[in-house]
Amino acid sequence: MIAKIPMSAPDINDQDIALVVQALKSGQLSMGPFVEQFEQKFSAYIGARHAIAVSSGTAGLHLCMHAANLRPGDEVITSPFSFVASANCILYEGAKPVFVDIDEATFGVDPSLVANAINQNTRAILPIHVFGQPCAMDELLTLASKHELLVFEDACEAVGAEYRGRKVGSFGKANVFAFYPNKQMTTGEGGIILTDDDEWAEKFRSLRNQGRSKMGAWLHHEVLGFNYRMSELSAALGCSQISRIDELLDKRQNAANHYQQRLAGIPGVRLLQPTPATTRMSWFVMLIRLDPDICRDSVMQHMQAAGIPTRTYFSPIHLQPFFREKFGYQEGDFPVTESVAKGTLALPFFSSMAVGDIDYVADCLKVAIAR
Repeated sequence: MIAKIPMSAPDINDQDIALVVQALKSGQLSMGPFVEQFEQKFSAYIGARHAIAVSSGTAGLHLCMHAANLRPGDEVITSPFSFVASANCILYEGAKPVFVDIDEATFGVDPSLVANAINQNTRAILPIHVFGQPCAMDELLTLASKHELLVFEDACEAVGAEYRGRKVGSFGKANVFAFYPNKQMTTGEGGIILTDDDEWAEKFRSLRNQGRSKMGAWLHHEVLGFNYRMSELSAALGCSQISRIDELLDKRQNAANHYQQRLAGIPGVRLLQPTPATTRMSWFVMLIRLDPDICRDSVMQHMQAAGIPTRTYFSPIHLQPFFREKFGYQEGDFPVTESVAKGTLALPFFSSMAVGDIDYVADCLKVAIAR
């Protein structure tokens, strides 16, 4: 009998369910106490003055770009090795995402290339903590300070990750986490913005709620806003999940450790490793890199036949059809990104994954590589 292992799965317990049921029974399903509680708990966890819950990580990134008052002609430096939302959020405001190639150790933007990309049109830097591995924040913050640029962290895949002992999401002007069901913690759909700036926090609260002011009437809209609110049901789940975030991260770390032990030594396979500056890795996916002489498609087909799903992470943003057509990008523009993308493969991974399932995946991968 072929095993059927999911690619990812949320870690839901009785406490999670009980709080969501409590929210349902309250009759207040939007803009209620659970959103406020979730914001308070999450800001305390990261160490930020303010947290603003929103409907998704994409919504949070968009509000950051909107709050920065970007205009056509403005540029934001970011990575082509990410989920497409990190570039789309810049385009939503009519500005231009300027890609720079990645550092092969962190998979984040290479600071030396960021320095070369800065010009008179640059307004901000948007580093992405890919797969829960922090970017080189010291170098990026130094560059931003020198050139008077804003920094926004895309920490959507990195809740709990630490860079030199400090949690990601606490470095930029405003920073965003996401809680899709495949993330380290989940609210179903949802995201959150962190900032230490009082004025920006009020701006975000207005923007997510159709431009209403804190004290204004329900049908009084002071600015152009959006419907980016988080529901009470999502926030209730978030309250429960953040209360046991260390447990969730530890379980993922344990699964990652077992994977690393089982995968070590397989010819042609390289494992994702924390860098020296990463004092806590927040495992989002279990990623491997295959040597160029290994046919990734064949490996994926073999794994699928054994009941094991796999994914390629990421397809470079600059080679997506829309970005090719709009900006004229082509293969070879960002060689490190393209090289990494061609060889990466994500294996099934989640906090409650059974040791036996990890063993099965590792055994099947070993056979697939040998073939």
